[in-house]
Amino acid sequence: MKLIGSYTSPFVRKISVILLEKGIVFEFVNDAPYSPDSHVSHYNPLGKVPTLIDDNDQAWFDSSIIAQFLELRGSEPALLPDDPWLALHIRQVERLADGVSDCASIIVREKLRAPEQQSAEVLTRHREKILRGLDKLEAIAAEGKWLNSGTLNLADVATGCMIGYINFRHVAPNWCVDRPALIKLAENLFQRESFARTAPPAS
Repeated sequence: MKLIGSYTSPFVRKISVILLEKGIVFEFVNDAPYSPDSHVSHYNPLGKVPTLIDDNDQAWFDSSIIAQFLELRGSEPALLPDDPWLALHIRQVERLADGVSDCASIIVREKLRAPEQQSAEVLTRHREKILRGLDKLEAIAAEGKWLNSGTLNLADVATGCMIGYINFRHVAPNWCVDRPALIKLAENLFQRESFARTAPPAS
């Protein structure tokens, strides 16, 4: 298998973590979609990462779809329960964490623009979404049912990658204030080999 993406993307990291957790051998192709010489659009018409090329040269894109594909292969450990309703709850938490990552990515791209071109409205709106998302994830993690249960699932992976990204990009520097359940989750996840090996580069 071949995983195409960038080292800093939380969505690429999510798939890398899943592949490592499941012990699936893969080749990583570093290709930033915003680079002028990027080849990402050759595999994904939307020009987004991650894209996974399977053993039959089929291209899969969107991290949620790729995660589902990897579950359907049957490789252990399973990151979703067999019960479709229970799995749906976990998938919704996954999408919530991914949504926070999306908002953080928008802020990062907006701040790359010249200061006079940046939109204060865009920055404020997405910071508010991040905080609301983190509040909801904290409540879910504190409950310990769909997130932070002690058994790794897809929601844990997505949330851990999201926290790693907002830490890396300094998008929400005080996110940990009054969110002890998320702190506990992050501490446990970041000790796993799969997260240690996929941490974004320091520079």
